[in-house]
Amino acid sequence: MPHPLIDEALLRQLKPGLHIHDDAALNAEPGLDLLVDPITPVDTFFIRNNGTVPSIADEVDWTLTIDGEVERPTRWTLAALRARFETVTLTAVLECAGNGRSQFSPATDGLPWRLGAVGCARWTGVRLADVLADAGVRETAVYTGQYAPDRLISDPSRPALSRGLPIAKALSPETLIAFAMNGEPLPRLHGGPLRIVAPGFPGSAWQKWLDRVELRACEHDGEKMGGTNYRLPTAPVAPGEPLDPSRFAVITDMPVKSLISAPLAGFTVPVGAMLEVSGFAWSGAIALAGVRVSCDGGENWREAALEDGEGRYAWQRFRAAFAIARAGPLAVLAQARDVEGHVQPLEIAWNPRGYCNNQVQRVEGVALAA
Repeated sequence: MPHPLIDEALLRQLKPGLHIHDDAALNAEPGLDLLVDPITPVDTFFIRNNGTVPSIADEVDWTLTIDGEVERPTRWTLAALRARFETVTLTAVLECAGNGRSQFSPATDGLPWRLGAVGCARWTGVRLADVLADAGVRETAVYTGQYAPDRLISDPSRPALSRGLPIAKALSPETLIAFAMNGEPLPRLHGGPLRIVAPGFPGSAWQKWLDRVELRACEHDGEKMGGTNYRLPTAPVAPGEPLDPSRFAVITDMPVKSLISAPLAGFTVPVGAMLEVSGFAWSGAIALAGVRVSCDGGENWREAALEDGEGRYAWQRFRAAFAIARAGPLAVLAQARDVEGHVQPLEIAWNPRGYCNNQVQRVEGVALAA
């Protein structure tokens, strides 16, 4: 159906093949057949919004304010940021915390993302730490508050999203204020002219259309920072159980995960042929260790070949091949693990908001007699 915030024909031209979710805000994701490149092209990268896409008349006039628990509040234009600070490029996976939510049963609140709300891009910008150091970080600063001009569709007087980062993450060298994506100016649909890049953290922390960073003396309390928003329970919660927000913690690390991009669901392969399996694996704060793959539903496994990624926070392609000896159903699984021993679960770990689903993906097909 036509989307209220953007001409759908234009979106189809910019991002052909994306599934547009039925939501007031603009949200869309690619099919797994499009997630085959080590660097995800902009035209296949997913779109996540909590409210409006801001109208920006002239990016030359855009400013970024740094204030709060700093010695010298400052305001920067894009040109001044680029002139004053070192420009760096970093490759990192961006994943929505709700990616895979459609697999939860019983269903949870939130967009029913399939598995395509993830991508890996080259992000270019300046280090947030450098910009904060220039302003003078006070010892009282423990969190950032991040602000942007997007507004809730149901109540335009309220911001759509105002997330933050713990000060340690804000000052880590991989955290950027980005103005480019895959070597081109940051597209408006992806937060241009400025956004936060916080590798390993959920996409909600990667504030788009960034126009202010406030250092806080407490955990940020902006829009969608409180309650159970982008939080996981600190102890298991059963479906239907009353929710106590005090027993939820902010998501600050995305779990180890893999994505099978070939073969696709419903595949066929002739007996006597080789079944080629490939995809990508990644992890958050803890480095990826390896991936094992099965083509018989998990009865037998073999270690996949793992290619190097473009740096610590990029995803890594894995490959495995299986000789198909007999006809019948096949079920391909890939299970990633990190260097501290965390492993993708075979069964989904249910939580009431449908976050951080890293259940092992299952791709079913058939081996056909020659």
